[in-house]
Amino acid sequence: MNRERLAVEVAGIRMATPIMGASGTFGFGMEYEDFLDLADVGAVVSKGITPKPRAGNGGVRIAETPAGMLNSIGLENPGIEVFCRDILPEAAKLPTSFIVNISAGTAEEYGEMAQMLDVEGVDGIEVNISCPNVKEGGIVFGTDPVQAARVTQEVKKHTKKPVIVKLSPNVTDIPQMARAVEEAGADAVSLINTLTGMAIDVEKRQPLLGNITGGLSGPAVKPIALRMVYQAAQAVSIPVIGMGGIQTGEDVAAFLLVGASAVEIGAENFANPRAVVEAAEGLDAYLERQGIDHARDLIGALEL
Repeated sequence: MNRERLAVEVAGIRMATPIMGASGTFGFGMEYEDFLDLADVGAVVSKGITPKPRAGNGGVRIAETPAGMLNSIGLENPGIEVFCRDILPEAAKLPTSFIVNISAGTAEEYGEMAQMLDVEGVDGIEVNISCPNVKEGGIVFGTDPVQAARVTQEVKKHTKKPVIVKLSPNVTDIPQMARAVEEAGADAVSLINTLTGMAIDVEKRQPLLGNITGGLSGPAVKPIALRMVYQAAQAVSIPVIGMGGIQTGEDVAAFLLVGASAVEIGAENFANPRAVVEAAEGLDAYLERQGIDHARDLIGALEL
């Protein structure tokens, strides 16, 4: 793998390749050390961290679907204090960039977490805005541009780290959401988060997931993800990080062509723990085959 051909910098974060392990599918990075060389991974995006510890949802939490999977994990995590004390010191030793994904119930809590993460060992913060806004009567930050901008401003106010805002696909106007967080100071956007879906056990006549609904990811969502990444990249001038159903180097190339500066691989990690590195090798082979000097030369190079 030609690292010189693949190395990129996104929102000030240096990466060996434009391919990252997506939040919730790559642990804290250390879990994958037996399967691959983390120096070949563009960045690790941590599982979602919340202000307080969360046990997650009860019942069945993962269900396989045609060309994908549903999950309703419920942000199970040890909370930010334990994360900063016990996990971050180890994650900081990884030979790759480390981005912390955060979720909270209020804009103020997002800001408080950002301040706690404004420390050595954190290369960037990915802000998951697909969480209920408790103060505002259950509005989901990710579907309201005003609330999304408010969270972004609060995070930016409390950190010098690059801030990536992770957008929800469960909206009718993704360019509006992307512009709202860009205007509020976001350094990059990432998308798409999972689509809301459902599975049924017809024999029991009950929902398969304990939480009734869950987040759909995997190859089934890739066409939707490509469309939304393309629209977001057309709408903003900050970097766009694409995700949704990526498996191969050619999949990565497709996201770069529609305007992504980098990508995250999620569901595929469960099927193949080497997916991030194998996709990088596949992208490198694609660039060689196409006679393209560098991965960044693909960004937005779609011919219409």
